[in-house]
Amino acid sequence: MNLADKIKSIREEKNFKQVEVASHIGVDKSAYSKIEKGLRAIMAEELQKIAQFFNLTTDQIINYDGKVPKEVIIEDKTAVEQIRLIQQLGEEDRQTIFRLIDKMLTNKKFKDFFQKNIAAL
Repeated sequence: MNLADKIKSIREEKNFKQVEVASHIGVDKSAYSKIEKGLRAIMAEELQKIAQFFNLTTDQIINYDGKVPKEVIIEDKTAVEQIRLIQQLGEEDRQTIFRLIDKMLTNKKFKDFFQKNIAAL
């Protein structure tokens, strides 16, 4: 499936009209129609605007496999699945998550320590 077909499939799955997408990205319906038919190259800025309109990332559009990705909710997953999902993130995002966890665990230890020592007074 080429990029034009992916954009058209996503638009149809989300029940948008060509004119709605065209208006959002700042082109007329004819120009947008040519994008979907693969007759006109899509500019990076237009792809970004389309992604924003569809509430997707450009990567999700480029790697579209026939169905719009659903929101990922990590809290209802097992611990093993949560770690697997975190490992799919980029290095910087993974480190951010681990720093947050470290901070939360440190805060918990301090709270437990103070509660224990205040109770002993």
